[in-house]
Amino acid sequence: MATSKEEKIPSKSKALVVAAIDFGTMYSGYAFSLTQDWKKPYTFTWYGGNAPSYKNPTVLLLDSNQEFVAFGYDAEDQYSKLTAKKVHEEYYYFQRFKMILHQDLGVKKDILCTDELETKKLPASMVFAHCIRYLKDHLLTEIKKSFPRITKDEIDYVLTVPAIWGERAKRFMREAAKEAGIKERLIIALEPEAASIYCQHLTKDNEQNSSVLGQLGVGEKYMVVDLGGGTADITVHQQCEDHTLEEIVPASGGPWGGKSVDDRFIGFLEDISGPESMVKYKEKYMYDFLDIHRQFEVTKRSITPEKTGNVSIRIPLSFVQFCKNNRKVKNCPAAIEESPHKGVVQYDAGKLKWTVDYFKQIFFKETIDSIVGHIEKLLKDAKISDTKAILMVGGFSECKLVQQAIIEKCTGKKVIIPIDAGLAVVKGAVYFGHDPKAISRRVAMYTYGIQTWPEFKPTLHPLSKKYEIDGKSRCKDVFFPIVRKGEKIPVGLSKPQIFRPLFEKGSMLHCSVYISDDEDPKYIDESGCDLLGTLEVPLLNHDPANVEVEETLYFGETELRVTARDLSTNKAIDFTFDIL
Repeated sequence: MATSKEEKIPSKSKALVVAAIDFGTMYSGYAFSLTQDWKKPYTFTWYGGNAPSYKNPTVLLLDSNQEFVAFGYDAEDQYSKLTAKKVHEEYYYFQRFKMILHQDLGVKKDILCTDELETKKLPASMVFAHCIRYLKDHLLTEIKKSFPRITKDEIDYVLTVPAIWGERAKRFMREAAKEAGIKERLIIALEPEAASIYCQHLTKDNEQNSSVLGQLGVGEKYMVVDLGGGTADITVHQQCEDHTLEEIVPASGGPWGGKSVDDRFIGFLEDISGPESMVKYKEKYMYDFLDIHRQFEVTKRSITPEKTGNVSIRIPLSFVQFCKNNRKVKNCPAAIEESPHKGVVQYDAGKLKWTVDYFKQIFFKETIDSIVGHIEKLLKDAKISDTKAILMVGGFSECKLVQQAIIEKCTGKKVIIPIDAGLAVVKGAVYFGHDPKAISRRVAMYTYGIQTWPEFKPTLHPLSKKYEIDGKSRCKDVFFPIVRKGEKIPVGLSKPQIFRPLFEKGSMLHCSVYISDDEDPKYIDESGCDLLGTLEVPLLNHDPANVEVEETLYFGETELRVTARDLSTNKAIDFTFDIL
């Protein structure tokens, strides 16, 4: 990697090493660097099918006792052998499971992951922890090889998550990391931010890593389009005078990563073999299913804007027979005739054949249209309409079809694709670990507030909200905003609130924290408003009538942070803030 010729800036980490784990939907990897030379991150090369890769498939294999067997390419190979012998059904095989955290409000501590056969489930916390533990142990082994004197207690860890994820999903990842053995010295990095930080350090005098980011002046904006396996994660940054980065609009995006292309291929196979048929096919012929999927992966990577003609994928005899039986037709061509792909997909000599144009249309078009449409919509916002450049990072950004679509639709914007776009996030996460204040301002994704019980006022509050407490008329369900959606927040912004027990008798002080999609919510039961979590402070031997607790929420960081203090003693007090 190129290093900047500017004055050397020391790492702000107190550890000897900063290590980042990029836990992806499709692929995962890690990188690390020494604090004394922090701009030179080390990465590891895995091999799958004799091809080198800086990422390992996010695939986990457990035995019947739910004990770890293998991860990544090893898991794929071992499971393939098990399926060939038809002894795989007692094993647990997980892949592409990270997306269960995409819908943040549905993330709970007891959420489950479904295995590839869709016949068994395990706690997602266990599945995620197994994967993180493998990556952590693997990187520790590599660090020891090169730097045998460094101990595990001298390492700071960074774990990447999509910026569009909410507080629950981020907390879930932190708890999974704890279960994997990373109990302290862990920070969460937002993926597009990490990539943006990394690209700030690329110099244009290195031809392979040429970047115009260094040519953008203070206050000039650029869009970061992070396209990974699961999500498209998009934000806009500008450089400040102190060389930090400022977020201009909240991160946004959707489930438009490489996985969505694969999902459409599974849907295509079901179009031919019958609705929801692939679950049954996998149960009987998992080995052949994996083979079909590997062939599709190779074929889709060969598709470029310039490519014409036809493409084909060899289909196992088991799938042909399955289509006949499930569709109750005489052969595979007859099954195709009953599908939406009649006349445009052929079966010949054991292969499914398409024109390249149709292949692009049915597998890529919807995903690419969603990405480009979202970018165009964002650029209409007056706050970012003057964006100068678009920075494409993440593994899916290396797809030539996606690149061409963005270049064609975003005329007037310089589109930048670094040579190692797929590693920009993990390398940038290492940089972020060395300098967590590289991002100085963020924009609130939600309105954050607390539930309050003010005095009931008939001219202000609806009668349905009136509530009697200890002889006093209160208004229930009032949303008191602390930070509003769209507000620019400096990192570490503190918002203290003083609380007293609402009831004269009680052993616990409760404070409910809510989030809302509305900039100015009035009540906590409005549409778009959800309970994030409840702070609980034990009152112990205190007289509730005399208790005052200052609870402080810290905003602008990658995670919401909370502290509590007893005002009578000015000491920190124990509390819980469970958001899962």
